[in-house]
Amino acid sequence: MRAIVWTGYGSPDVLQLREVEKPTPKDNEVLIKVHAASVTAADIEIRSFNTFTAFWLPMRLYIGLFKPTRIKILGQEVSGDIEAIGKDVTQFEVGDPVYAWSALRLSGYAEYICLSENAMMAIKPETISYEEAAVISVGGLEAWNYLKGNVEPGQKVLVVGAGGTIGTFGVQIAKYFGAEVTAVDSSGKFDMLRSIGADHVIDYTQGDFTKTNQTFDVVFDAPGKTSFSRCKNLLKPNGQFLSANPGIADQLRTVWNVFTRRRQTPPDTISQRHAEFMSLRGLIAAGKIKSIIDRTFPLEQAAEAHRYGETGLKKGNIVITMG
Repeated sequence: MRAIVWTGYGSPDVLQLREVEKPTPKDNEVLIKVHAASVTAADIEIRSFNTFTAFWLPMRLYIGLFKPTRIKILGQEVSGDIEAIGKDVTQFEVGDPVYAWSALRLSGYAEYICLSENAMMAIKPETISYEEAAVISVGGLEAWNYLKGNVEPGQKVLVVGAGGTIGTFGVQIAKYFGAEVTAVDSSGKFDMLRSIGADHVIDYTQGDFTKTNQTFDVVFDAPGKTSFSRCKNLLKPNGQFLSANPGIADQLRTVWNVFTRRRQTPPDTISQRHAEFMSLRGLIAAGKIKSIIDRTFPLEQAAEAHRYGETGLKKGNIVITMG
């Protein structure tokens, strides 16, 4: 089968189209013929490994210290049709159209992938395309889990990085919960942001968005580009600062808030996350939330897809199609 092989840590040029062995499902796995896969910010960061975080060394040890050895294909989100199932699989059948998150197994930039039937996986709603389904699992579930229980009707919510993978879902989910939403991003994304429900927009390129005189019940930092210390003046008394990619200081602050029973909730269990995954699917099937796709690239142009993702110009999501 064709796949994009990750040959080293570095620029998009390390992504090379190769022929590799087609996987065979284990007893508890399904084999998915992939139609579409997403290009997330995490895929780009993992590919290059040029940003040091607390997870840098554990991830390098997991994937390969000097170059990818254990995992050689990137891609966390896929959609496609189940082509074969292991003998113990009971939740899915051959022919089922599905979308799924492969988590740290990655391996989505390929014509086929094997996943456990207990992975974050669901039947694709008939109302959406494979491309739209391929981008739900990361951005949609992240935004849902952060905003669920922290946003109430009539509240004011600020979404930072609103035009990206998580942010576009965050704007819609906050609106679904009845909030008045202000979106922060560059002006080229304003029309799209208004089209998905943003009540107000702020261009971060024209000044420091934290200097506004407005205050909010919730500030949701979708890409993890700011911090509580920068945004605390934006918060109303008892307001919530939520980050989908927090720094060390904000991670410790979140743990403290959970420990002291403030509004942030502790991490869900696997079964709870499956339930939330299906709740989100229901909203998408009903048309209450939609995937925003900027550009699609064929598999052989995966490097170009990554280059575009690095520009910061994308509106919503980037998709790779198998063709």
